[in-house]
Amino acid sequence: MLDPKAAGEIARAFGLGANARLEGPVAHGRKGEVWRLVTDEGRYAVKALFGTVFRERAERDAAYQDVVRDTGVPMPAVLRTLSGNVLADVGGPPPNATVRVYEWVDILEPRRDLDPREIGRLLARVHNVEAPAAGTVDPWYREPVGPQVWGELVEALRAEDAPFATDLAALVPQLVALEQTFEVPADVRTCHCDLWADNVRATRDGGIVLLDWESAGPESPSHELGMVVFEYGLGDPARMLDLYAAYLIAGGPGRISRAGDLTMLGATSEHLAEEGCRRWLSATDEGDRELAAAGVEWLLHEPITPATVADVLDAVAGLGGSRGA
Repeated sequence: MLDPKAAGEIARAFGLGANARLEGPVAHGRKGEVWRLVTDEGRYAVKALFGTVFRERAERDAAYQDVVRDTGVPMPAVLRTLSGNVLADVGGPPPNATVRVYEWVDILEPRRDLDPREIGRLLARVHNVEAPAAGTVDPWYREPVGPQVWGELVEALRAEDAPFATDLAALVPQLVALEQTFEVPADVRTCHCDLWADNVRATRDGGIVLLDWESAGPESPSHELGMVVFEYGLGDPARMLDLYAAYLIAGGPGRISRAGDLTMLGATSEHLAEEGCRRWLSATDEGDRELAAAGVEWLLHEPITPATVADVLDAVAGLGGSRGA
């Protein structure tokens, strides 16, 4: 956890003014927690990063963010230290904290019922930035959990009387069936890779802003499009069609034509649930178990199954599915 006493050190490193104070944390994510830094020059978002930090990757994703933002995509600006670095280590000798800083944006609570046409247009603008992909698509977005792992998890959860074990066991056959449709992405370029509702926010001035670009990396625009159509389509064929049509009209390169185009949706949701199961099993107190259970129960509440994929395909079928560039 970031020490609030590091406020002045952060402000000096990034040249953000005097009389600094940290407020928060104001948000939490898988890769870090966000604090609000207030100085006599303004407000800024400070992300304290969890786990191993790869500096080369941070510099790469920041450069990608700069390019995307220059095209007019609404997103916070990446701020750099006075020496030009994206990351800074603060808090004195180890254990210290690694932070990165962004422009502050006033956002509203997460909502999936945002205007689907606007989401489609924004996604097309992101995908039209033809940034070369560095490396291969992360297994998180394309690989199945697999029947053996699901079976082992269910057995362990039942042994510990997990409250969601029975429901998860009943869902596993559909998850395994969905995994048979997963495809290795072919039309790969740099994408955002984390456009769930937590990271696509309405702003107080009526706009929409895209946040949390640290996961940006190789992915198929078609696969990211499939996930976004599901997330903001809300199961409504008209909303899904509106989003997809707006994306195509705006020149987006992705296309949804077969079940494999929903690979990112299926794989990501399953890995999130798998992670929640493992966190629940390793939790040492009831509070941690409740947080971990929430990571599983969202999938149980709105499972991604072959029927889910069929609904998305049916909704967008009228617009055709020939591949873009």
